[in-house]
Amino acid sequence: MNNRTILQGFEWYLPADGKHWRRLTELAEEIHSKGINGIWLPPAYKGANGVEDVGYAPYDLYDLGEFDQKGTIPTKYGTKTEYLECIKWLKENRLEVYGDIVFDHFMGADEEENVSAVKYHPDNRNEIVSGEEEISAWTKFTFPGRKKKYNDYTWTWKNFSGVDYDDRRQDHGIFNFEGKGWEQDVDNENGNYDYLMGCNLDMEYSETVAQLNKWGKWYQELTNLDGYRLDAVKHIQFNYFVDWLLNRRKEKGQDLFVVGEYWNGELEKLTNYIDSSGTLISLFDVPLHYRFYDAASSNGQYDMRKIFEGTLAKERPDWAVTFVDNHDTQKGQSLESWINGWFKVHAYALILLRKAGTPVVFWGDLFGIPSQGIEAVGRPLEVLLKIRECFAYGSEIDYFDDPDVVGWIRTGTFEREESGFAVIMTNADAGEKKMTISAIHAGKVFVDILGNNDARVTLDETGGGTFPVNGGQISVYVTEEIVEKVNRDIKRSVFETD
Repeated sequence: MNNRTILQGFEWYLPADGKHWRRLTELAEEIHSKGINGIWLPPAYKGANGVEDVGYAPYDLYDLGEFDQKGTIPTKYGTKTEYLECIKWLKENRLEVYGDIVFDHFMGADEEENVSAVKYHPDNRNEIVSGEEEISAWTKFTFPGRKKKYNDYTWTWKNFSGVDYDDRRQDHGIFNFEGKGWEQDVDNENGNYDYLMGCNLDMEYSETVAQLNKWGKWYQELTNLDGYRLDAVKHIQFNYFVDWLLNRRKEKGQDLFVVGEYWNGELEKLTNYIDSSGTLISLFDVPLHYRFYDAASSNGQYDMRKIFEGTLAKERPDWAVTFVDNHDTQKGQSLESWINGWFKVHAYALILLRKAGTPVVFWGDLFGIPSQGIEAVGRPLEVLLKIRECFAYGSEIDYFDDPDVVGWIRTGTFEREESGFAVIMTNADAGEKKMTISAIHAGKVFVDILGNNDARVTLDETGGGTFPVNGGQISVYVTEEIVEKVNRDIKRSVFETD
């Protein structure tokens, strides 16, 4: 696979119409035609909130939209049959498919249990604020609607280390079960961030580990997925996924693409997790997202030379999964940090047209978010995707020598004679930059394929030229011969947006 490019195949506010698997099936060919070769699907199993559940409040891992549970047979996205058909069709259209795995917590238990627990301070999970007392916790999962099909295990309080609600006293607190304690090898936010929400899975309990592995084997064999997105890994024992992933890789008979969500802007915490998890798991480059957010919100005051400082893209590029926005950063979410529209194309160029990292394109940027009145980025994003697919090859040289105007080049390769380009952007005033692409392009005329600047740059005998950019904009200079080709490829998509 050349230049892996992933689509996050959903956004938070998709309609709860049970039609998304069918929607993706119908879009499969178009998605691939845009230059995308991998897709991250939302959690497929039944959530505690039924058809309204986005997937991050997992109830029954074995219910992929097959059983009448939580008031519905289909999930928000559709039925099990539609899910498997969707995966099959995506693969037939040369898209790798990655499943979303939520192993931090369960929610929506079927029965209460009485269990001894101690209460902790919500802002310091190392501080006990009560003695041991009996609470009533919703921790028993019997899955009556499934009637033990596929698996007959009943989950009880023993599978969990804590909850956030005592039904007996109507107390919303953080309770740790007797003799459990919190896992220590987790993020140290709030003192100890083992507990996030719901019924917190206890990865020290052997039956929990065994059941998750048994489900993983069933799920991998059923779906034949090509990899996984792992949710909330900073709340889970850092080395837990090593065995689980090695087992899935053995079952698959090949490597799996795996990315974890460790939501923290500190590079050192991310690199520590990569090492602690046996370098089996890439991570989303959260620090880079925040660099984009700062640049987009700074009214031109951000020092663009520092856009990659303290990021995975710079320090661990082979483990960096880069993104501009996602379902957690979109408007209305708890981690809202939406990248302003004027900088959106800048940010996408910084992940799509560079060598470092594996970029993920957000559904809302490619197809829009109708419920929030947010339109798709449109033609500029489609152009960047096509350039990445066809022309983003060869060595890379940076010209990050000005606080406002920065640029870089890709030299292109002999095998792909049309490849190679120059990118220049500014977050403030207009400017220009002399950059050398490659002598293999000597004498060729380069133009801005985004149409933001009408300059025609003829390269000298060394392949160098002076490339201008207008204020607050970005220009991507390619040989004028390929502009028509890219435009033709984009017009093949019925989802082109001018």
